[in-house]
Amino acid sequence: MQADASLLRGSGPAWQEMLVDLARQEAVIWRNRALLLFDRVAMPVAVCDVYGAVLLANPAMAAECGTTPGQLRGRDVLELFSPREATQVERIVEALRLRHRSRYQVSVRWRAPGGAERYGELTADPVSDTVEETPALLVMLRMDGEHEARDTPPAERVTPAEARILALLAAGATTARAARETGLTTDGVTYHLRRLSSRWHAANRTELVARAYALGVLAPGVWPPEASAAEPG
Repeated sequence: MQADASLLRGSGPAWQEMLVDLARQEAVIWRNRALLLFDRVAMPVAVCDVYGAVLLANPAMAAECGTTPGQLRGRDVLELFSPREATQVERIVEALRLRHRSRYQVSVRWRAPGGAERYGELTADPVSDTVEETPALLVMLRMDGEHEARDTPPAERVTPAEARILALLAAGATTARAARETGLTTDGVTYHLRRLSSRWHAANRTELVARAYALGVLAPGVWPPEASAAEPG
């Protein structure tokens, strides 16, 4: 009993080292438990530095971005989730600069992997071991709703000759030049233009070219104009 009491009252280096080792082991155990919970929680969660760079993300957060947790490291959380009001972010940055430790909320929108636009709220809680230490941010994402992705209608199908004629018209060619470029007669070019005008209900050639771009027949942002879809025939 006397030896046991002496051990309990021990204050030598060996005793202190043993206490430190026990504290480290317990810290590792709790850290592993926290990481396990972090990975399994269904809510999208990430830990970011004070500038918004992702340090750690759980699978649920990565799934919202269509990637893996490892690929999210170093990404700017406000590039992944666009703030709906820039002034919200400015207020938070100023508050963090002054080391305020409130909970901060930002309304955001983002594009889901399937293409739908989602909107919701990011909640950021500053966390650190001491008040003086620069905090990290525990960020949680809540989805409030989404707008379904709209399927882009397929481009109107036209023959190669029709597509070529439309591209030439878009570049300012006359009927005669279109005939020379395509190897058709002027009557042949006129026939194709009348056929397309009737199909698309175009009143004139300017409207015909505009419809060709709107329907995806002519590639946008390309000069000289060229077809983006054609079918043999």
